[in-house]
Amino acid sequence: MEEAEGKVMKEKSMMILRKYDVEDKFSGMKFTKASVLLPVFLKDGKLHVLFTLRSMKLKTSPGEVCFPGGRSEPSDKDEIETALREAKEEVGLLRSQVEFVSRLTPTITKDGTLVTPVVAVIQETFKPCPNPDEVTDVFVVPLDYFIKPTKYHTVPIKCKTLTRTMHFFEYEDPDSNKVFTIFGLTAHFALMLAAILLEKGPSFNVLFDVDQQISSTEQWLLELNKSKL
Repeated sequence: MEEAEGKVMKEKSMMILRKYDVEDKFSGMKFTKASVLLPVFLKDGKLHVLFTLRSMKLKTSPGEVCFPGGRSEPSDKDEIETALREAKEEVGLLRSQVEFVSRLTPTITKDGTLVTPVVAVIQETFKPCPNPDEVTDVFVVPLDYFIKPTKYHTVPIKCKTLTRTMHFFEYEDPDSNKVFTIFGLTAHFALMLAAILLEKGPSFNVLFDVDQQISSTEQWLLELNKSKL
């Protein structure tokens, strides 16, 4: 029974995500490109997502919580290729262990990099093999935590022509008892993923509308790209 219910939930999740697939809509934009992999899986009947803690050895964002990912390389044919390559390098996730679902709306970092979130389904049995040069920890969070967190706050930030909200989620991992702070772009993508898959907005913002959020972000991206032409 549990296996059948899990299969139904997986199929429903994939169907929902594919409605939000931007495909290659933003691939031709004139920005430096990067991708992150949002690895989703079922555990105890609930959707979870996997995160990494970046090594302090790294020059960029050392010690921060991130999704597996990084800058695109000339050999990468698209954003999906970049995300899968980086996930293999960082946590040992093989392509044969991944079922690609969709590319969600990207966004721009403060240094002008266009980051595309690539959503994929992985198995609960996946055992991460962190690359110590890049990753110091790997942990998972129930997706509904981003809808109803126990510890959360925001900080307003100026980003190009807009003032945006930076989300901060504090999560205590029951397996390690470690507390992780998920913020910035990673928190933004996690919140959007949760709102899409769980089909409801977060408890801390009753006016949150995922379609409006996506629409405003896409319009902003198109205007920024137009200014670069």
